[in-house]
This record gives sequence, C-alpha cells and structure tokens, in this order.
Amino acid sequence: MDFELEKYKSLDFFARQIVEGFLIGLHRSPFHGFSVEFAEHRQYTVGESTRNIDWKLYGRTNKLFLKRFEEETNLRCQLVVDHSSSMLLPLEGHNNIDHPNKLTFACYASAVLSELLLKQRDAFGLTLLSNGIDLQTDAHSSRVHQKYLLEILEKELRQEPKPSLQSPTSTHIAEALHLTAERLHRRSLVAIFTDALVTPDEHDPMMDALRHLRHCKHEVIFFHTLHHGHEIDFDYTNRPTEFIDLESGRHLKILPSEVSQRYREQMLRLTNDIKQHAIRYRIDYQPIDTQQGFHQVLLPFLLKRNRHV
Repeated sequence: MDFELEKYKSLDFFARQIVEGFLIGLHRSPFHGFSVEFAEHRQYTVGESTRNIDWKLYGRTNKLFLKRFEEETNLRCQLVVDHSSSMLLPLEGHNNIDHPNKLTFACYASAVLSELLLKQRDAFGLTLLSNGIDLQTDAHSSRVHQKYLLEILEKELRQEPKPSLQSPTSTHIAEALHLTAERLHRRSLVAIFTDALVTPDEHDPMMDALRHLRHCKHEVIFFHTLHHGHEIDFDYTNRPTEFIDLESGRHLKILPSEVSQRYREQMLRLTNDIKQHAIRYRIDYQPIDTQQGFHQVLLPFLLKRNRHV
C-alpha cells in the first residue's frame, strides 16, 4: 500500500472520519435535525434538553412532550465517476489526498458519500465511465456492499496514471450517461463527478444525456470537478511551458500570458453554459475545486437527498 493510502489506512477509515466530523458539525449548526422526519411523541423528563419540545402540543394539553425522530430511508443513489484521462490533472496529484487531482478527489468524495448513505440506510451503487460504461454496480445498502465499492475505488487510486493516446473524440461521456439513464430501472438520485471537458461536438450530446436522466425521473446533482488554479484561473508561471492533452497526447508549447485571457473567457463560457443547462433541466449544479475539501460535496448532497426523499 502506498504512502497516501497508508496515511489514512483505507478509504473506509477516511470516509468514516470525514462523515463523523461533518455530522458532529451539522448537529451543532442551524441544520440540526433536518435529515430526519418526525416519528412520535414521548413525555418530557425534568433535566432533559428542551430543544425538541412540541410547544404547540403543550399549548393544547398543558403537558410537555418531546418530538422523537427517525431517519428517512427510501433513497437509491448512483455515484457516477468519470475516470477518463482528463481527470488525471494534475498528474502529481494522483492518490495525493493533500493536493488531489480530479480523479483522486472524485474517488474520495464517492467514498465519503457512500459512508453518509450507509449511515442513513440508503441504497447506493457505483458507475465508472470514460469511453462508455466501464463498470456499473447495483444499488444496495450494506457494509459488505460498501467495502466492495471501496475496493474498486482504491484500485483506481493505486493504478499508475497513464494518459490515453486515443483521439479526444473517442471519449463518449454522453453515450455513457445515456446508458446510465437506461440501466437505472428505479428512480434514483444520480451524483455525477466529471470535469465535463469534452470536444465541442460532444458538448450538446452531453447536455442531452443529462436531460435524458431527468426525463427518466432521476434526480441529478452535477459535481463539476475542476482544479480551479490550473483550469479556471490558468495560474501558471509566465515562462515557456509545454502543455500535454491527457487524452490525445498532443503537445503544445506556449507562453501562458499570451493565451491566459482568451482561455479564461472560454472556460467562463463553458461553465456558465453548463450551469444554465442545469438550471433549465432542474439539475443541481455544484462547482467543485479539488483543492477546497469535501464540505463542497457533503452539504449540497444532503440537501439534495432530503428534497428527493
């Protein structure tokens, strides 16, 4: 086991630590209790917290009762991870949780969400896609099933990153999302981790595939996973730099200052276009900066989950 996985022992350990810390913080916040639903009343005992006293019932009966809650459980979720070559940026961030590349962030985030779903007794499955669907599991809710999915994700992290030498037009994320929509036979919450870096010809088909998911009655949360320093801000030292397309293998040597403004304008148009399509199709769009931690994933996901249940 390499250094980074040894550092956190396993994805299982890491996911539990992140989720437990998140839930402790959530219970101390104004969101406390928003992930559960009312079950019944029980009589208040002197000395207990007054936080859950039903004051309306007290007004009618002149007696103190506490509201008791139970977890909501009727959710199926499919975690969809784009593991195409473009997700390897930056290569030195592969399996480095302190400064992760996009694929590493997506794998850890999926592990964290699987732990959150397991705690709420929700069923979850995993899809890996690139040129098509490379793997898709059914959705189950058990620790054994989660361990199986974490083994798959750990295998992704252990693999030596090897950029593809295929033509970029061969990355058919749209086709893979269409197949995902067709294969999920029960209404599900679909959480997608992708950088959405497709060729211009693939952009509209990708949007149509997202619309297909909504047409099939699935709820969708789109985690647009990017390294903002490199891919949004184009933050590179202004010296002759060689860039390599991780999917086509094409090399391009440029001076960053000569293209930075045009590049940032194009990326802004791309992200705004995806966001506008998401709003039109009633998809939750969540921009993710791989350098900013998992709070970007957990709270938006939990809010989406509770609207879906």
